[in-house]
Amino acid sequence: MDAIQTRVKTFCDVFSKIKWNVQANKNLSHKGISSLRADELLNSALSSEQGFQRAYDILLGAKQYDKSVYVIGNGGSAAVASHIVNDLVNQASISASTIHEPALLTCMANDYGFDQCYSTLLSKIARPGDVLIAISSSGGSKDIINAVDVVNDIGGKTISLSGFNDENPLRLLGDVNCWLDSSSYGIVEIGHLFILHALAEELGKIHE
Repeated sequence: MDAIQTRVKTFCDVFSKIKWNVQANKNLSHKGISSLRADELLNSALSSEQGFQRAYDILLGAKQYDKSVYVIGNGGSAAVASHIVNDLVNQASISASTIHEPALLTCMANDYGFDQCYSTLLSKIARPGDVLIAISSSGGSKDIINAVDVVNDIGGKTISLSGFNDENPLRLLGDVNCWLDSSSYGIVEIGHLFILHALAEELGKIHE
């Protein structure tokens, strides 16, 4: 019982430390991250309310202007992506999809390399104004980071969710970025799902 209570307390503590930030430099790609100073990240910080509102507004824009929302991740984060697409479509009536159908994704990985599998696919199907939700517990997955670069370059909007290192690359690239202060995959993944669920539920309250 003590172990369970400790884990619940840890989970609650992490949720109280969720941090949001905007991209410090819209022209920044992951190749320029090493030049970003820590104080620039601090200067881009948002309150929890501001961060959630920014993500909400991006998704609301996709809903109102009939843009596509793509949700990507690897492993457990891919499962989070699949789960939340259900809610974005069913509750919020947003045109959302994952793009990890096995035959298509392995085609991209085989032809272009795993690091480029999502980015190459998005370069072929994403359009200006479309939204990418990029999920990575570590924030360091190259295929996810490359995908964000592509969508930023084509004029799309990007929302990132990460954890672990507070200066991970993904956290610096999205139009709005959510970071959970934990190195536990379970806590980070559940935290990401909780936040995305909350967004879908709020968007579902809007009746066109």
